[in-house]
Amino acid sequence: MTSYSCCLILLLFTWSTAAYGPNQRAQKKGDIILGGLFPIHFGVAAKDQDLKSRPESVECIRYNFRGFRWLQAMIFAIEEINSSPTLLPNMTLGYRIFDTCNTVSKALEATLSFVAQNKIDSLNLDEFCNCSEHIPSTIAVVGATGSGISTAVANLLGLFYIPQVSYASSSRLLSNKNQFKSFLRTIPNDEHQATAMADIIEYFRWNWVGTIAADDDYGRPGIEKFREEAEERDICIDFSELISQYSDEEEIQQVVEVIQNSTARVIVVFSSGPDLEPLIKEIVRRNITGKIWLASEAWASSSLIAMPEFFRVIGSTIGFALKAGQIPGFREFLQKVHPKSTNNGFAKEFWEETFNCYLPDGSKNSPASTSFHKGHEEGLGAGNGTSAFRPPCTGDENITSVETPYMDYTHLRISYNVYLAVYSIAHALQDIYTCTPGKGLFTNGSCADIKKVEAWQVLKHLRHLNFTNNMGEQVDFDEFGDLVGNYSIINWHLSPEDGSVVFEEVGHYNVYAKKGERLFINENKILWGGFSKEVPFSNCSRDCLPGTRKGIIEGEPTCCFECVDCPDGEYSDETDASACDKCPEDYWSNENHTSCIPKQIEFLAWTEPFGIALTLFAVLGIFLTSFVLGVFTKFRNTPIVKATNRELSYLLLFSLLCCFSSSLFFIGEPQNWTCRLRQPAFGISFVLCISCILVKTNRVLLVFEAKIPTSLHRKWWGLNLQFLLVFLCTFVQIVICVIWLYTAPPSSYRNHELEDEIIFITCHEGSLMALGFLIGYTCLLAAICFFFAFKSRKLPENFNEAKFITFSMLIFFIVWISFIPAYASTYGKFVSAVEVIAILAASFGLLACIFFNKVYIILFKPSRNTIEEVRCSTAAHAFKVAARATLRRSNVSRKRSNSLGGSTGSTPSSSISSKSNHEDPFPLPACAERQRQQQRGCKQKVSFGSGTVTLSLSFEEPQKNAMANRNAKRRNSLEAQNSDDSLMRHRALLPLQINEPLGAEPSFQAASSPETSSQESVVGDNKEEGPSPEAEPSLPSVNSRNFIGTGGGSVTENTVHS
Repeated sequence: MTSYSCCLILLLFTWSTAAYGPNQRAQKKGDIILGGLFPIHFGVAAKDQDLKSRPESVECIRYNFRGFRWLQAMIFAIEEINSSPTLLPNMTLGYRIFDTCNTVSKALEATLSFVAQNKIDSLNLDEFCNCSEHIPSTIAVVGATGSGISTAVANLLGLFYIPQVSYASSSRLLSNKNQFKSFLRTIPNDEHQATAMADIIEYFRWNWVGTIAADDDYGRPGIEKFREEAEERDICIDFSELISQYSDEEEIQQVVEVIQNSTARVIVVFSSGPDLEPLIKEIVRRNITGKIWLASEAWASSSLIAMPEFFRVIGSTIGFALKAGQIPGFREFLQKVHPKSTNNGFAKEFWEETFNCYLPDGSKNSPASTSFHKGHEEGLGAGNGTSAFRPPCTGDENITSVETPYMDYTHLRISYNVYLAVYSIAHALQDIYTCTPGKGLFTNGSCADIKKVEAWQVLKHLRHLNFTNNMGEQVDFDEFGDLVGNYSIINWHLSPEDGSVVFEEVGHYNVYAKKGERLFINENKILWGGFSKEVPFSNCSRDCLPGTRKGIIEGEPTCCFECVDCPDGEYSDETDASACDKCPEDYWSNENHTSCIPKQIEFLAWTEPFGIALTLFAVLGIFLTSFVLGVFTKFRNTPIVKATNRELSYLLLFSLLCCFSSSLFFIGEPQNWTCRLRQPAFGISFVLCISCILVKTNRVLLVFEAKIPTSLHRKWWGLNLQFLLVFLCTFVQIVICVIWLYTAPPSSYRNHELEDEIIFITCHEGSLMALGFLIGYTCLLAAICFFFAFKSRKLPENFNEAKFITFSMLIFFIVWISFIPAYASTYGKFVSAVEVIAILAASFGLLACIFFNKVYIILFKPSRNTIEEVRCSTAAHAFKVAARATLRRSNVSRKRSNSLGGSTGSTPSSSISSKSNHEDPFPLPACAERQRQQQRGCKQKVSFGSGTVTLSLSFEEPQKNAMANRNAKRRNSLEAQNSDDSLMRHRALLPLQINEPLGAEPSFQAASSPETSSQESVVGDNKEEGPSPEAEPSLPSVNSRNFIGTGGGSVTENTVHS
């Protein structure tokens, strides 16, 4: 079995060695061998294997100058290490480098060479195989380039734990250590690159892109990561296509059609140069311009794509490049290359391709020549010649005289990664070489033997590697075998000197920085299309201006949107806003919805016209009330002021002052204290006002309705009790207000809900029920007052303003009944305004109806403000009542007699006439006439029923010697012997003391019976104070007159002498 295995391995080794002859490898012996995999060619020639004969190895075509430079970088690093006295002294590194031809199959052929020799060494079969020459094992491999190739190689090398350090494979799949155990790399993985691509698109505010990826382990994972990042940034992908250098023409045509018809101008490409080249050629053929290409590092600086003839199509390329490094002495080393090099089998082909010639000592059918001729005939030649045959080379050509990518050492990126990979392996070997037993990485701190070192031991030390490179940077692989590095951002420019494509660095991407600060771009250095500075537009929809937001269109990607205006109360201050932001609570959006402005604060202000008008009316009310109070105070001893219950009138005027003043609490910015004060002030003021009117009206009504005043009446008519009643009525309102303020006190409230753009500062009443009780109680007192005023409307107007109080109460009810729907239907500052208007209207109604008529008489009709006028009015009222009663009884008697006697006499007319003094059939003597001239009289027209009586009364001044005349004879010719009780009441009030102080007990003279002519004097409490003229005025002396009715009845007025 062992012999069988040995033969199988030797067979594999022999086959792999045969496939790679001396001209297809670079090899040098050494104590320790490093393997290398480089793409010296871009691909292999397509060949249909019909298997009619033994299959031949495919031929590599299209020489890769950059690949050869990378190979030279590995050789240079090994030579530099071998010459170093400090790094691996007394040790020589050898190498075996193969061409992968940028294909998996060729790479695996080379990998089998590494694995086969290591397997032979591990089996220790020298004695069985009788090998004449020992070939050391390959303890590490540098390569490969493409991620797809490295994936295949890593799977094979991982079986034997041979460390693989790649310099260009960036696929994030290779970070999976469960699958790729021995893989490491000196290039960042594509996860950072995909994120950087999305950041660039976001930076330029693009959101509509297309994607193209190589159909391998490099393109597919890279573009998938980009999609994830794009989705997070709301970047939409219009199309996504896969390509390969081996795609047929039809597939290429289809991809080009998609690109040409797409509205996306930005195309993100994760691919290598060879895979992208067929597509770019077809795009150039169709002259599809105006696209912006975002290139991954695998093709951003590819010599296959960055060609002047492609620039008009692909000149707007922005790509990623690895950070450039410095390799001292590498330029000179590159120039020393010679076709007759014994260790580098690729130098001969390089020389022929560089100078477009062939070396005479080479076979005409050598693989190099064959590959060139076939490539050229197929239009794929990379040489500079135009003929099918090359001239011979001398071998003395000057390498610097020809410009090829090989000599482009200005930006050493991949070359430096190769250089760093070799040094990483060398430092791992150095750690083994300098390991101290007991401090090693293996079991019990043991160390590996540098002379018998195995691949897995080198892999162990690579995982723990930590050294400083020639640029002073720390090098250590993370747990995934990756080196974290930064990217340079390049823009393709066309050189004005020679027309070649140059890579201008326009920014960088720092993966170590925190998110949001990683990308830096200098836009001033970017040329779009080779000449323009204006950033191209690549959005599905036009940008939405500030004040609008993106609205999703159904059935379209999220990047295809319509611009929708922000709703009121929301704003957007940036273009392409996904959503509008809500304004803070006290702010509102401006007209354009681009910002928030403070909401308008609204309340019934002192300075606005409406507030000024209400304030003026309130001040006017206060002024008029104060004026009336001043008039009543100045004329306080006049009959009209006394007849209106002077002290209660003062209190009533004070309450009106409070009513007008309370309206001012509703104007101005509401504060907590004004909100808690205004409603109680209004309610208590009005209740005090209505209580005064109620008590005053009720007092006079009780006086006129009483038959004979008793001590009980005097008690209830007293001034103290009147004030007590006013206080009790007001106290109920005070209790309501106290309960309201204690349980649910009103407070200032900023209302944001009534109108969007306005904040109404109002008073939150706390309890609408309490406000209802407050107004309801006031209206209840007003209703009672209205009842008493209506009932006393026929009393003498000097004693009671019944009609005016009735009107004032009607106004009060109209105002407050109208207030309820108005209060419920208004909002904001108008709520306060409605209540102020109601307060002012009710207050002006009370003031005008009750006091303006009296003020008019006091100031402009002083003749009516006399005691005679008052007494005359009282007498007229008494006569009116008596006459109505007499006529009523006379009519009843006549109807009765007519029904008994059958007579058809006419009914007495309702019109009664009074004879004047000069028609008296009994003229007075001359002395009496002179006495009569000294008397003062008045005439009153008294209307009752349908008739009018003119009553002429005369009054004489009190005489000191005339007290005896007070019991003069009285003639009564009235038919009705039993006069009405109402007549008795009103005749009893005829001599009412008008000039006594308000609140004193009134004085009466009443007839005890209809037949008697004597009068009983009833004196109030003020009688005890002394016989002052004001307390005991003289009573009127009324002359007897006969009144004849048209119906035959006669009415005789009783004459009462003082």
